Amino acid sequence: MALQRRFLRFYNSYVFSTRMNTIASCLQTVRFNHSKSDIMEHRAKVMSKGLPEKKPLPGVKSIILVASGKGGVGKTTTAVNLACAMKVIEPDKEIGLLDADVFGPSVPLMMNISGEPMLNDDHLIEPLLNYGVKCMSMGLLVSGENAVVWRGLMVMQALERLTRHVAWGPLDCLVVDTPPGTGDTHLSLAQNLPLDGAIVVTTPQSAALQVTKRGINMFEKLKVPIIGIVENMSHAICSQCGTKNFIFGNDTKKSAADMGLEIIESFEVDQNMSDCINSGKPAIYALPDSIHAEKYRHLANKVFKYIDDKENHRAKAKEQ
Repeated sequence: MALQRRFLRFYNSYVFSTRMNTIASCLQTVRFNHSKSDIMEHRAKVMSKGLPEKKPLPGVKSIILVASGKGGVGKTTTAVNLACAMKVIEPDKEIGLLDADVFGPSVPLMMNISGEPMLNDDHLIEPLLNYGVKCMSMGLLVSGENAVVWRGLMVMQALERLTRHVAWGPLDCLVVDTPPGTGDTHLSLAQNLPLDGAIVVTTPQSAALQVTKRGINMFEKLKVPIIGIVENMSHAICSQCGTKNFIFGNDTKKSAADMGLEIIESFEVDQNMSDCINSGKPAIYALPDSIHAEKYRHLANKVFKYIDDKENHRAKAKEQ
């Protein structure tokens, strides 16, 4: 509770002082008549500042985003099982999982973590560890019944806290579970962190695919490489005859082809997945012999290969 109170107190004082400083600064420098040359000079200064400099997280080698345009498509389930699968197939690798969904954090439930994180001697938050994965979430810094009602500025400051004020290192890969949509969180992460790539999660419904295209367009504008598409709820299998039923349609392949992207994994509907989510035990551990666990291991291998290929490309570029 002490860390939670310090966290909220920090943001309340920050927002108040920032607003007062801004108002004072404006009152001191305001002018009502500006020449055309003044306006052009001001524009030139603003444009010269450019975007924030991307700074790596200390001790973190790679950062992979898991995103979705539409909510409720199984994005967090994918992020949780991907992180756990990466740890399972490469036990010597250090894997982290950041829940960047400030308003609706659900990683604590799915990873079965709770309790107030501790501060180390460097005044950094120590991530909680479960299933061999280092985890951090806003859900650990505010009580479960409190709603986070913040504007964009506070969200960006919260992300700064969750990324640069956490003792992540050493990590071979940090998996970041982002909120649905194309908002401040994605923009802040893309502008401030050296992201290695993004996995976009969708379902076959037209509504989900339409918003997925917007999300992919956003990443392209932000120059974040797309690793591929993960399709959830692709079909349901009849328990009596084993027939595949495409209850939500079958348009993901066409949409992926239109965008020039690969469907790197596809998951069918399975009631057991809901049980895994509610129990806080990822499918990779709860159902290790299931088709879902096998596919998550396959997905993790693809992500590791993507990271290795990118590192090899960087190494060759430095030699030239």
